[in-house]
Amino acid sequence: MNDRNRDHKTIREAIRYVDLQINGIAGVDFNASELGEELWRDACQALDRDGTELFLPTLITDSVEALNRKLKRYAQLLEALPITNGALPQGIHLEGPFLSEKQGYIGAHPKQYACDADLEQLKRWQEISRGHIRMVTLAPERDPSAACTRWLAEQGILVAAGHTDATIDQLKRAIDNGLTIFTHLGNACPMLLPRHDNIILRALSLRKHLKYTLIADGHHLPYWLLQQWIEIIGEDRVAIVSDAISAAGLPPGMHRLGERIVCVGDDGVPRSEDGSHFVGSGMTLGMMDRQLEREFSWSTHTQRKLLRENALKWLGTKGTAGTKGT
Repeated sequence: MNDRNRDHKTIREAIRYVDLQINGIAGVDFNASELGEELWRDACQALDRDGTELFLPTLITDSVEALNRKLKRYAQLLEALPITNGALPQGIHLEGPFLSEKQGYIGAHPKQYACDADLEQLKRWQEISRGHIRMVTLAPERDPSAACTRWLAEQGILVAAGHTDATIDQLKRAIDNGLTIFTHLGNACPMLLPRHDNIILRALSLRKHLKYTLIADGHHLPYWLLQQWIEIIGEDRVAIVSDAISAAGLPPGMHRLGERIVCVGDDGVPRSEDGSHFVGSGMTLGMMDRQLEREFSWSTHTQRKLLRENALKWLGTKGTAGTKGT
């Protein structure tokens, strides 16, 4: 470590994180068919110990019936169980099922449940969740009339594009109707893309109109690219998310994401059985922050924006504590 990094390390604040996308932690799977109260409390406490203050438990693509059950259960958990000594959930991030079913773009989501956007179904899900859906990730090409995007924005729900191969015109139409975020840029797309006209460059071309989440585990994006994109986009328009699954904080082995068994190797990375894509992340925001501190000499100001303040602003809420121990 050079002197600059050593000096930086001694003065850097230990902030409280805000995570807009997390699927589980420490053996607790937020996509389980029945999430028990004790496990839910355990997960909130594990997140608190890791440094997270506020978070959005994330539900991924599933059948209508399964999502009905899970959203109903989350409504019960969010309303009936006061969280003490734990991170505070701020609602639900629904990632899917209105996603591209194309190979590569669907990522770790079960392809058979990806479907076109359905406004009446979306309204039913918000009713079942008792108004607790706070963010929805969808593919704009699955919502060609932008009816779901427009309705979500009117309800004050964050609308993000993700798992998508939307054209530039489809992205612009979605933005005109309330889309404001692009979910985990650089992921949920094929390994091989057209040289010029591809979803990453389309999304970046609209950076004056969009905000972006990035997964900072060093595997979803190499750190040099993470730094480059933050510089191109501007640190005011980026929030780092963990996309952690139940394996986060646990040794390598077999773990769960919904009905799926995920293998986590010695490098701590959850991958599909054929190794073709990642299945969420094995790192929490606290783990990412510690790795980022080793990689970069970010100021506390930048660190706070990327790991806390921008996400707070997008949620339209205020945190209860800015740094650990306050």
